Amino acid sequence: MCRRNSPQAVGQSVIVRYIFALGIASTLAVGLLQAQTLRSSTPALRPAGVEVASLDRGADPCNDFYQFACGGWVAKNPVPADRRSWGRFQEVQDRNFTILRRILESPNAGRDVEKAQAYYAACMDEQAIDARGLAALQPALARVAALTSREQIPELVAHLHRAIGEPPAVGGPVRRGGAYVLFNFGPRPRFDNATQLMANVGPDGLALPTRDYYVKTDDRSVKLRDEYRAHIAEMLRLSGESDSQATAHAAAVLTIETRLATAMLDVAARRDPNAIKHPMTRDELQTLTPAFSWSRYLAAIDAPAFDTVNVSEPNATKAMNEIVASTPLDDLKAYFRWHLVNGSTQMLPKRFAEAHFNFFSKTLTGQQAEAPRWRECITDTDQELGEALGKAFVDEAFGARAKADTMKMVRDIKNAMRADIDASPWMSAETKVAAKAKLDAVVDRIGYPEKWRDYSSVRVTRDDALGNRERTTAFLNQRRIAQIGKAADKNDWNMTPPTVNAYYSPPNNNINFPAGILQPPFYDPDRDAAVNYGGVGAVIGHELTHGFDDQGRKYDGQGNLRDWWTAADGKAFEERAQCVADQYSSYTVAGDTHINGRLTLGENTADNGGLRLALMAYLATHAGAPVVDGFTPEQRVFLGWAQVWCEDARPEAERLKATTNPHSSNRYRVNGPLSNMPEFAKAFSCKAGTPMVRENACRVW
Repeated sequence: MCRRNSPQAVGQSVIVRYIFALGIASTLAVGLLQAQTLRSSTPALRPAGVEVASLDRGADPCNDFYQFACGGWVAKNPVPADRRSWGRFQEVQDRNFTILRRILESPNAGRDVEKAQAYYAACMDEQAIDARGLAALQPALARVAALTSREQIPELVAHLHRAIGEPPAVGGPVRRGGAYVLFNFGPRPRFDNATQLMANVGPDGLALPTRDYYVKTDDRSVKLRDEYRAHIAEMLRLSGESDSQATAHAAAVLTIETRLATAMLDVAARRDPNAIKHPMTRDELQTLTPAFSWSRYLAAIDAPAFDTVNVSEPNATKAMNEIVASTPLDDLKAYFRWHLVNGSTQMLPKRFAEAHFNFFSKTLTGQQAEAPRWRECITDTDQELGEALGKAFVDEAFGARAKADTMKMVRDIKNAMRADIDASPWMSAETKVAAKAKLDAVVDRIGYPEKWRDYSSVRVTRDDALGNRERTTAFLNQRRIAQIGKAADKNDWNMTPPTVNAYYSPPNNNINFPAGILQPPFYDPDRDAAVNYGGVGAVIGHELTHGFDDQGRKYDGQGNLRDWWTAADGKAFEERAQCVADQYSSYTVAGDTHINGRLTLGENTADNGGLRLALMAYLATHAGAPVVDGFTPEQRVFLGWAQVWCEDARPEAERLKATTNPHSSNRYRVNGPLSNMPEFAKAFSCKAGTPMVRENACRVW
């Protein structure tokens, strides 16, 4: 359900590589539930899906539905020391990881997963990694040390991008590692013809999560930058620098990153596709950045020939040029060395991983203990060889019945959205026709790719963890870069099959649901359908709604950036969207941090629309459903939604999420949409004036 922009694709997802869970809902009062007379013709009941033990029956659902639905679960599930948060997403991921670990450690796995097993085994061999020290990184460090003139910078940057730079995830620039110094480069769909991929230069080169971490002046931000500078110095000392060198170089690195960050758009502004649409010729790009030779960079990274490139943020690209032109060479080398080491920590001796954990996990997110090595290595294996590993996961964890059920829900929810568009009182007939045409063009992708990725050219060994990372990264980067100028591969997925996530892609106009999320509590083939519609059904509705949120609505059914709205309808949409933005901007997390209603607008719009569509679809296809466990069908749909967002999170993690993530806190992903729905108020007999009944309810879809 999360949606962000990346250089090679614009997509929406439930969660991205950083697994940010959504909001939690509260409990419900038994006294408000009303029994219904069961008809003799009612079919045999399926098992109830509401998790009764997760409820807080002492809470009033009309005051705080998150607490009612999830209070019991939260009370029993404190955040483990090795987590920044603990919620239902992490529960599902852990169950998926149990399957993946068994696959990776099995002696009888098939050929498809052999390379993934070798990669995992090398990652797990900490003794061998410690024994090698920095030897595996020395060739790249030597390249940095050999830099003697600014003219050599393009080739060095190309090497770091190609061999070390982890491509941005579908949700944006946050990565587990990598060295995308100064900028990033790769393909993205053309704005005027999404069937073709063009070259794209985007802002990058930061190690802190977003621009705000460099430019905010409050006491907490200033203190965090001081701690970050100290961390850089520690990592440079560990890599061989003296105390005085490391201290001076850490200050230089922070200065370079701050200059880059200051020139970037903030995360909310980047959500407007028109703000990142700046096509130009290669000559114009070179004129924009006279100190950086693009011909040398493109030759070194083995880019295909092209005439047009999109520069998503020209001001950031100009800042990159100024840094290359004016920064002392020794400071630039320190910056490159820092990103090289920082992007490789997991495959370096333990002292590097411990230092990385102390800042990026403990300080930044509040996590108290390191995750077990096997979990980190599974995550890394999935990131690098995800479809080799994913095929085995699908064979074990995702059957034909689950796929068929999900496809039926997609059809039901599309029908509900078609009816919702028809009934919309604020859209003209002309815009409704165009909206339904776009809806009809949405492609549904469930579970896994139709064609699995071929990793046969990648060399993976059981005794070279860092070398494996560099070779798989180079393979993925070269595969991306080779797509420039070609037709978009509609089979490509931006998430691996075991991922607990989903996304909508505006340029491809498709919705994507990996097998990893089609698991309990989102979906269970043997439970009450109402809870499935409230869980995965609302996720389906969420992703469909992304095609018609404040960003997705700017693309047509073919994925082209084109305004297909009448002026009056566009204005009406923006007025309704502003209501949603204002609503969520009023919410705070960790006691002192406001949610950014503009950053989270797309996700909040999709939550509101997706849940309503799921309810409509369920009621249209399950007329006469009985009371189960004392809950009416409508109540079970709402509880199905709420209970997938149960979560306990550290305050540091909540602040990080509010600053960087397009999703609202889980509590508000439950209470926010429900407080806008008269259907919810009716289901739980909530009176006007109670917290779960907003006086000025917001509704886009």
